[in-house]
This record gives sequence, C-alpha cells and structure tokens, in this order.
Amino acid sequence: MAYRVLLAQFMHETNTFSKLPTTLDDYRRRFLVQGEAILPAFKGTKNEMGGYIESAAKYGWEAVYAVAANATPSGTLTKETWETIRDIVLDTAKKAGKLDGICLSLHGAMVTETEDDAEGALLEALRKIVGLDVPIAATLDLHANATIKMASNANALVSFRTYPHVDGYERSIQAAALVQEAMEGKKKPRCLLVQPAMLEGADHGRTTQPGQMRDLLAKADAYEKEPGINVVSIQVGFTWSDIPYTGPSIAVSHEPDAEPRAREIAQTLIDDIWRRRDETLKTGYSPIADGIAAAKAGAGKKGPLVIADGTDNPGGGGYNDTTPVLQALLDAGIENVAYGTIFDPKAVQQAIKAGVGATIDVELGGHTDESMGKPVKAKAVVKMLSDGSFRNDGPMNAGVETQMGPTAVLRIGAIDVITISSRVQTIDLQVFLSQGIDPTTKSVLVVKSVQHFRAAYGPIAREIVLVDSGGICSPDISRLKFKKLRRPIWPLDGINDPYAGGQRP
Repeated sequence: MAYRVLLAQFMHETNTFSKLPTTLDDYRRRFLVQGEAILPAFKGTKNEMGGYIESAAKYGWEAVYAVAANATPSGTLTKETWETIRDIVLDTAKKAGKLDGICLSLHGAMVTETEDDAEGALLEALRKIVGLDVPIAATLDLHANATIKMASNANALVSFRTYPHVDGYERSIQAAALVQEAMEGKKKPRCLLVQPAMLEGADHGRTTQPGQMRDLLAKADAYEKEPGINVVSIQVGFTWSDIPYTGPSIAVSHEPDAEPRAREIAQTLIDDIWRRRDETLKTGYSPIADGIAAAKAGAGKKGPLVIADGTDNPGGGGYNDTTPVLQALLDAGIENVAYGTIFDPKAVQQAIKAGVGATIDVELGGHTDESMGKPVKAKAVVKMLSDGSFRNDGPMNAGVETQMGPTAVLRIGAIDVITISSRVQTIDLQVFLSQGIDPTTKSVLVVKSVQHFRAAYGPIAREIVLVDSGGICSPDISRLKFKKLRRPIWPLDGINDPYAGGQRP
C-alpha cells in the first residue's frame, strides 16, 4: 500500500519594520495555488515543491496536495491572510484521513499580527492533528529565525545551504528521503534546536566565496555522516524582525540514542559562530558614489557593471521604490543603463494609457517613504508594455513563474527603467530579457537585490558594487528599534558569552 503524504508550502520572510502589511493579494501576486493545481504548476521546477513532487513519484506516494503559497517579503501578515492559508493546510490534513507523513516547505521567518512564531504554530497544530508518530519534515530558508517550537514539533528542519538559495530542490529531496525512511521504520528522527544570544552571525550565510559559512557547512556535512545524525542545519537568522527568536541557530535531526552527540554538535557549531562573530560585520556595502565612479571608469568596457541596491531589496522587505540610485545615475549622465526594477503601479497605468512611443511626465518611485528618496520627476518615453510574466531561467527557482504585474519599460535619459506593479527581487536574467532588454549589452545594470542576484548576474558582470541607498534593509542595525527581541544579545549588549541569560545545550 502506498504511503499517503501531505505536501504543502507556506512561505514568507517578514520584515516587521516594514509599513506594508502582507495580504492575500500579495500571495496571489506571487503564487497561491491549491490542491491538485500544484502538480502542473511546479512539476519539473527547481523549487522545493518540485523536489517533493519528484520524490512522491520516486517513492510511489499517494500525494495529498494542500497549498503552495509564497509572497514577496514585506510587513507582518494580516490575521486574515495567516488564518486563511494556515487553515487550508490544517483542513487538508483533517480531511485526508490517515496520513503516513508530511513534507512542508516553510521559510522560518514568518510573523503575523497574532503569531511571532507562525511556523512553530503551524507545526504544533499539524502535530495535534496527526499525532506523535507521523514523521514531519520541513525545509527552511537559510535565513530562518528558527524556534524550539518548530524543532519540537518536527522530525527534521532541513535548511538551505546556499546563498543565493539555489538548493531548495535538493533540500526537499533530502527531507523527503528522511520521511520515507521514517515511514519504513528504518529511522526514528527527532529534532533539537539551540540558539545563542546573538542577533547576527555566520556572515549572514554568504556562500559565494570562501569564509565562515562555508567552513560551518563543511563541518555540518561531516557530522551528517556520523551514525545517528540525520540532518545538521545552520540558520543564520533574518535580522529585520522584531521578535524574541531573531538570530542564528543550529537544528540537528538525530536518532533517539544520539541526542547527547546532537547537542554536542550544536554547541560546537554555536561556539564557532561566536568565536568568529566579528566577521559578520564585513558587509561589503559601499556608498552610491562608489557605484557612480565605477560606472564612469568602466565606460566602453566589455560586460555590465552591476550596481546592487541592496538596502532596497524586496527579498528582505524593501519597498522596491527608493530612488537615490536612479537619481544619482541621471545626475551623473551615465549612459546605456538598464534599471531593474522600480515599483510604481500608477506610472505603469500612465504609460499604458499613453501607449508605446509616447512621451509622458512621470514622478517615478519614492511613494512609500520619501525619507528614502523622493520621486524622480522626468520625461519618459514608453519603450515597451507587457503583463510582466516570465519563467525563471535559474539557477535560482528555475522554471518557476514570476509575476511583475503590468509592466512598462520607460526610457529616461539614457536609462531603461523597468517599472512594475508587483514588488519582486531581481534574481533572474528574465527580469530584463522578458522586457526586450539584453542585459549583456548594457554598460550598467541596477538590480534590487543584496545577494541572490549573484547566481544569475555574477557570470555576466565585469564588476559588482553593492550600495547602501538608505533603504529599509540597511545593514546598520542601530537604525532598528527592537521592542520584543530577547536581551541581552550580541552585538547590541556588552556580553561575553553566547549563552548569556540562558543555558548551554
């Protein structure tokens, strides 16, 4: 008899300092797919759901599809949004009858109007429905603010091991394999979690170059080869979240008799993160002026300069409409530039009304918070109009459909500005290619991203400059006014012990 396994995805990286609440419409703009519709939407993709679908076929599972839901990072989920999607998962589990296993794709940093630990609450509710004996594995983002409640209600937390996150598919394959072994009775996994008194750590998880995170992952890989150790996950945390659980953590899935070794592993990795904590402060951000200087110096050179507007990264909750970088490029007269993207639905509608070829007066961007740049007032030529839909080429989320909403390419001076109606992080070359722009022919590309863009844009860039434009995702944590965060905590407080105010594992 085939094993019956519930498959579901419910993701959000919540920036609690954002003034934009996350609604059901925000999920619909990215994706909110229910039931059997999940199969055609994600089969063959390099998304976590794609990995679960492939695993179900490999093991002969009777898959029970609940929901695949993801929204661009922003502020806290409204109560309606949280309860609506949560209840799809829970109601599917209740109506499914006997379930043998559950495979989830979560983020680990979701915050709602009513839940600071939303994933923990979801896992706890599922555990009450299916009982203690049904194995539950959940993939998490590397930037999860993981909690003891998550670990105590799951048999494994399997976090991404790359940043940019190009291994969601592989992590779901790993999680599914463990669930299969548990259902067969070959393993009896349990999960523990240890979190130190740290707000930041492990260099925010960067894996594009040798360093702390790669060293930690090499140790985790070695530990997973030990008898009784199933999964060793390193979560570096999502700093822009004012909840008690923000910060790095270690989750270890282990067999019952390996719990002492699992705790030893967790403490060893925490001690490593603590010992190298100052390396976290090497953020690599530059002032906008450095990006402009690089653009001037590189005029005529082969390949584009990529200016990453990291502090307005929609992937971290940025508003996607701050304007200091755009204004600086215009003021400097930089030519052959493609800017991807700026969120301004009103300007898009203005362009649609005028039509391709028309010249319009725009006040572009700067509408969410003018302290992060006022609207750019300029004449713009409407170069192209589209519905803003494309499928990612990858390597991140290859095959997954992205919706920028109604989109206009506006030519302002010598800059082609991709103007969109739904906030998206620039992680794929199709952001430009789908709008008739070959990014390899541009002298300068501007991307609204801090790290994920490197997977697709690193190979074509002659140089990359990460700039701080003063957006909401600034690396300067002194700007963040925490009220709920556990204290004392490094680096906000003068502590000399990673377990200050708590107990060692």
